[in-house]
Amino acid sequence: MINKEMVLTPKGKEKIENELEQLKTVRRKEIAARIKQAIEFGDISENSEYDEAKNEQAQIEEKINKLENILKKSVIIDEEDISTDAVSIGSRVHVKEDGENEIAEYTIVGSAEADPYEAKISNESPVGRALIGKKVGEKAEIQIPDGITYYEVIKIEKADA
Repeated sequence: MINKEMVLTPKGKEKIENELEQLKTVRRKEIAARIKQAIEFGDISENSEYDEAKNEQAQIEEKINKLENILKKSVIIDEEDISTDAVSIGSRVHVKEDGENEIAEYTIVGSAEADPYEAKISNESPVGRALIGKKVGEKAEIQIPDGITYYEVIKIEKADA
C-alpha cells in the first residue's frame, strides 16, 4: 500500500490511467474466460490451468489496486509550473560528468514514473535528488559506490515526459 504522496507529470498520469483501463477492461475479461474454461475441464482441485489463471487473476487485481492507489495519492505537476531556470520534476536536464566529454540527458520524474531505460530518473534517486534545484553551470555532488562524482548542468528544458 502506498502511503506517501506521489508526484506525476501529466503524461505519466495518462500512462497509468491507460494501463489501468487495459487491465480492467481487457485483462480481467481474458482471465475470467481462462478460469471459466479451466472449470469446464472438471475437478478444479488438481487443475493446473485453473490454479495458474487464479494466480494471474490475483496478480492483475493487485496491480489494479496499486495503480488506483497511485492515482488517488498523486499530485499532478502543472506543466506551466516547470521552470527552465532550475532543475525540477518535469525537467529534461543535460549534464556532463567530471572528466567525461559525453553529455547525458535525463528527465526528472516522480518515483512512480521512473524508467531508467527511457532515461527517466526519480526525484528521489541519488542523481535526481542531487540535481533538483541546480541551475545551468552548477555542479551536483553525487554519491556513487566508488565515491563521489560531480555532474555539471549544461542545459535545462521542459520535458515532454
